[in-house]
Amino acid sequence: MRTALPTFAATAATVAILYFARDVFLPLAIAVLLTFALAPIVSWLRRLGVPKLPAVIACVIAAFAVVSIFSFVVATQVAQVAENVPTYQANIVEKIRSLKESGSGNGIIERLGRVVERIGQEIDKPEGPAANTSPEPAPARQQPLLVEVFNPEKPIELLKNLISPLIGPLATAGLVIVVVIFMLLEREDLRDRFIRLVGYGDLNRTTEALQDAGSRVGQYLLMQLVVNVTYGVPIAIGLWALGIPNALLWGLLSIVLRFVPYIGPAIAMILPLFLALAVSPGWSLVLWAAALFLVMELIINNVVEPWLYGSRTGLSPLAIIVSAIFWTWLWGPVGLVLSTPLTVCLVVLGKHVPQFEFLEVLFGNEPVLDPKERLYQRLLSGDSDEPTDQAEEMLETIYLADFYSQVAIPALLLGERDRARGAMNDEQRLRVAGSARMLVSNLEEIAREEAEEEDDDETAADEGGNGEIDLPDGTGRSVLCIGGRGDLDDAAVTMLAQVLSVQGADTATASHADAEPSRIRDLPLEGRDTVVVGFLNADSLNHGRFLVRRLKRTRPSLRVGVVLWSDQLPNRETGELATELNADFVAFDLAGAAEGALADTPAVPLKAAKRMVRRRAPAKRKASGKAKATM
Repeated sequence: MRTALPTFAATAATVAILYFARDVFLPLAIAVLLTFALAPIVSWLRRLGVPKLPAVIACVIAAFAVVSIFSFVVATQVAQVAENVPTYQANIVEKIRSLKESGSGNGIIERLGRVVERIGQEIDKPEGPAANTSPEPAPARQQPLLVEVFNPEKPIELLKNLISPLIGPLATAGLVIVVVIFMLLEREDLRDRFIRLVGYGDLNRTTEALQDAGSRVGQYLLMQLVVNVTYGVPIAIGLWALGIPNALLWGLLSIVLRFVPYIGPAIAMILPLFLALAVSPGWSLVLWAAALFLVMELIINNVVEPWLYGSRTGLSPLAIIVSAIFWTWLWGPVGLVLSTPLTVCLVVLGKHVPQFEFLEVLFGNEPVLDPKERLYQRLLSGDSDEPTDQAEEMLETIYLADFYSQVAIPALLLGERDRARGAMNDEQRLRVAGSARMLVSNLEEIAREEAEEEDDDETAADEGGNGEIDLPDGTGRSVLCIGGRGDLDDAAVTMLAQVLSVQGADTATASHADAEPSRIRDLPLEGRDTVVVGFLNADSLNHGRFLVRRLKRTRPSLRVGVVLWSDQLPNRETGELATELNADFVAFDLAGAAEGALADTPAVPLKAAKRMVRRRAPAKRKASGKAKATM
């Protein structure tokens, strides 16, 4: 709480400053983003041998010339649409009349009209008790006569009225141009000053943050522009081919509005569809225009965007929506357009500055939990479907043994640690164990597929793929896997047994309850070559020693191995532990357990247990002791 309150206060103060000083920070934000977008072009010109100042000036002039031409074309097209709107009135009235006639059979249109009219009358009714208590109708009042006052303006005043609304936008545009030029000219110096001000004590992290922010934002703006042009040009051509007026305008607006996440394409589609409704007496043109936008959206979202940049912004889809709402509230429509690149900068800040790590957690698209933590959380909730989906997604690139070794068994280790420190009750323990066994059952089909792959191609493990564990062939081996001391141990050895079956071994499992002294002789040991006992708790050496001795007494020729599951480097040698436990082998991970279980070596004979022998005192010493006692 002590560290959260200052961070929250600083964030709230920053938001307040950005809101109340938006007239200052909004042009600066636009200038910074344009600097990120134009910096790669300036660097390219510099590599061609163009001096810095001409390269910057040429780049900025070209960029703002494109923006000016774009704005001029849009303004001209909008003026043409405004002039032609009255000519479309007849088609709009005709369509409304046809809708009314189509709904006249059931009276829906009439009833809706009466409801709207009734609501309007209630709203216009005068307030006060007199309006409700007077039995006589009020006399009709004469409606006032509207009079228009014509006051001819002087030419100077008319010019002033025309220029005044343009002063603000033009001043902002000029300020942005000047700031962009100076930022591009002094880019290296500004970078050094920022490093000295913010991260002089950690040059490596600060430099990485600046490079990350520049590459993400610049790449996003450039790729988004390419995507939008790829979207807007076919839209304009398609609308022109369909015969919709001012197709160039709608294509340009599609390019601009697609910078607005999610809602931008919908806004760009509304006006062309309305115009198609107005210019055509039928409905076919509207349907064709809607189909054009729908097809282009599918192509852009599923082909062009993944091919060009995918999800390189580092933002989650929900973060894009939330950031659009936040920046729109903060800075209006311009903030909506700038929402994604500005939020990218915040995510980069959270990635490299520990105090703002919560920004990356909230808005980033990287998983905030390790795969083993995520799997343990889902097992803890008793969900077996999502862990199966997670496993199947990972098994597209890795083998089953890798998944169990890197994710599933480490997740069970997290559960065992929680149980050992008292953070897990019996109900949760049974839930985790049951969900883990269900996960193994759901992956049985994948295990069979891997086993068939091993049978078809014996060199598959050597030639690779993405597997990291090279396991021996288990054909002809028969292994029994037994849980050590609890239900979580039972789940872990179930995973081991499935991996051994993939390698061709005949496997079976038994629970820890089946290995109790009163039931150990009922274990299916007949025909088994090896027994593997697994413990998730490292403090189970004594129990493991006793269990190994009981198993070897039951069948002396049986190979017995112990797996002390661990996700850390062991501090003891396996040979030393095997001698101490009287086991044939000891392993700490799945690879070692599989190698030991499938090894073709004779069983280690059972050593005699060392017992303390109580010695009797010599007879002469006893006699002298008795003589002294009688004296």
